[in-house]
Amino acid sequence: MRRKLSFLALGAVVAAAAVIVGYSGTARGAARAISPLPSSSCGPVVYKGSGSPDYIIPSDLPLQGAIRHQTLQISRAILWALADRGWKAGQYKIGYQSCDDSTAQTAGWDSAKCATNGRLYASNKSVIGVIGTFNSGCAKIIVPILNRAGGGAVGMVSPANTNPGLTKKWDPGEPNKYYPTGQRNYARVVATDDLQGPADAQFAASVLHKKKVFVLNDKQTYGFGVASTYRKAAPKLGLKVVGFQGWDAKQSSYEALANSIKASGADIVFLGGIACNNGAKLMQDIRSVNPKIQLQMPDGFSDPGANGAVANGAYISVAGAPPKSLKGAGATFVKSFGKQIGATPNPYAAYGAQAMLVMLDAVAKSGGNRAQVTKSLFGITINNGILGNFTINAQGDTNLTPITIYKQAGKNLNPVKTIVPASNLIG
Repeated sequence: MRRKLSFLALGAVVAAAAVIVGYSGTARGAARAISPLPSSSCGPVVYKGSGSPDYIIPSDLPLQGAIRHQTLQISRAILWALADRGWKAGQYKIGYQSCDDSTAQTAGWDSAKCATNGRLYASNKSVIGVIGTFNSGCAKIIVPILNRAGGGAVGMVSPANTNPGLTKKWDPGEPNKYYPTGQRNYARVVATDDLQGPADAQFAASVLHKKKVFVLNDKQTYGFGVASTYRKAAPKLGLKVVGFQGWDAKQSSYEALANSIKASGADIVFLGGIACNNGAKLMQDIRSVNPKIQLQMPDGFSDPGANGAVANGAYISVAGAPPKSLKGAGATFVKSFGKQIGATPNPYAAYGAQAMLVMLDAVAKSGGNRAQVTKSLFGITINNGILGNFTINAQGDTNLTPITIYKQAGKNLNPVKTIVPASNLIG
């Protein structure tokens, strides 16, 4: 005899930013029973459709630390997309769990937590696909675990990973080492750092007319990668790289580094990395020593709340067109989701929603089979998506390549210019 789902109301994610209220519990559907992912990593199952969910699609994001506000908004946008589709992917009813790959100790993504989460997703047959991750380094841990999952590789769609090595030849052994079975199972809806770094350099040289740049990186996968692509493109634009150095996220003072930057004669400094790696303190020390120097950062600094007031006037790049310029389904999302949160969405909110919609389309074509979901991600074409019209190629990359440069003003990122970097700068 089939038992009905016992529902529990899901409270707000945080008091100031409530998510769509859903239900949780152990589901008994018409054909299967879902097994929720454990509370040690994930929130309760959220589902507001009829009956009981057939499958779970979790998101894997860092929900602690300086970027918490941004990643919670991404999670809410994912829920928006699922609600917009009526909690269904074709004939299948889909529940959602928000999973955390960070720890209080790291105040950001944690390699051990990423590995644990990957194993949870791979071993739970209720998980039909995964949305994530936010950080490329975490993806490089989870993707091969999902690739080796029993019963077929589990598909993953990222709204935010930009390190090229996940899908393209980059560092030694990449990308093949992430796909031990030989089958791709990872895709993303965001442009990569081999586009973003050159776009930043092009903006600094051609729009800001800067002559000397000091390039920093936070010594992590994403930060070093985007900083390296900036460094490679800069000389082709007549922009001299006068320094290339890493910063230690645990350092209490960056005064010595700031003095080195000033002594180099740099008129702009590029901070390749993420804000939660002590980015606000780094910016503060740089500006204390040299108040007139221009700050420039990639999308790891795309949350003004994490940056703080010290980043006012800084230029920050994010892949894709700015939210207010989106058309069709994108304009609908910005209006509807913006009303829900009471603000203009962060640029990555649209990517979170789009990643879920891509996964739902793949699930709808799958026959309820994880391996088929994964296969359906590659070559998928999206028409009138939130991000516009695009395809995901056989490697898992989108053909949308614009990069928008924003200027921080208080709690806002104001779009300045959208750039498609020159082809000779990419690679």
